[in-house]
Amino acid sequence: MTVTLAPQVSAPRKTATARRTRGRAFLYWVAKHAVAIALGIMFVGPLVFIFLTAVMSDRQALTANLWPTSWHWENFSKIFTNGELLTWIYNTVLYSVLGTALMLVSSIPVAYALARFRFRGRKLAFLLVITTMMLPPQVVAVPIYIIWARFHLTGTLWPLIIPMLFGDAFSIFLLRQFLVTIPREYSDAAKVDGCGEFRTLMRVVLPMARPAIAAVALFQFFYCWNDYYGPLLYVGTTPDNWTLSVGLATFRAVHRVQWNLTMAATVLAMAPVIIVFFFAQRVFIEGVKLTGVK
Repeated sequence: MTVTLAPQVSAPRKTATARRTRGRAFLYWVAKHAVAIALGIMFVGPLVFIFLTAVMSDRQALTANLWPTSWHWENFSKIFTNGELLTWIYNTVLYSVLGTALMLVSSIPVAYALARFRFRGRKLAFLLVITTMMLPPQVVAVPIYIIWARFHLTGTLWPLIIPMLFGDAFSIFLLRQFLVTIPREYSDAAKVDGCGEFRTLMRVVLPMARPAIAAVALFQFFYCWNDYYGPLLYVGTTPDNWTLSVGLATFRAVHRVQWNLTMAATVLAMAPVIIVFFFAQRVFIEGVKLTGVK
């Protein structure tokens, strides 16, 4: 009886075949996600360039050599030598935190009223809110500046913070879009148990609206942190009240030759926003999806 044995493939041949299979799979993945990879490189590229320039020496910054020949981490401490950057950070945090908090306090009740109450002129009121979103701030800059000047508040951050007490049209719109999706049965059950409108809002509606509230809070925080036009208009002539956006413009003028220090200050200005979004991106994306923003 003759037994025929199947030819065995050697281990190196199996390894080479597996390597070629993985290589083809990797090339297929790259081709499938080519557009996303290109957009990712376009987005991350400038951030990487800013960081690498921030840790370069003064002579190497903005030269053809894009990789640091020596790492100068002390650049991040040099920008704090005159103390101005700490003042700018404090003013920016004050503006962003107070502006976001006051916006939430004023916008949530308005959005709740537009979403839940039935009254004459409700649609007209909502239309007026949307209309204010289409009005450029530059159109009303002069009369509003005159009003704040008569109250002797120009030169401070209060003309930027106090208007948040009257709500934000974009935030009201997003919150209202989410609140109309919450079934009325929840609030009706709370009212049957003896809850008034305010208690229903605080105990029932707000816990269910956390994703939307987080989304509008992050939108407002990012806007205040990056706002340049408002601080330049009201505190441009008062260096003690400058925010980071205005201060960095003058910082670049003072250190126009030392681009490594300018980039180091820029990294510190961007870091809080990136960190906040990194930790809150899950709830932020969920809130954006639920509010219907495209």
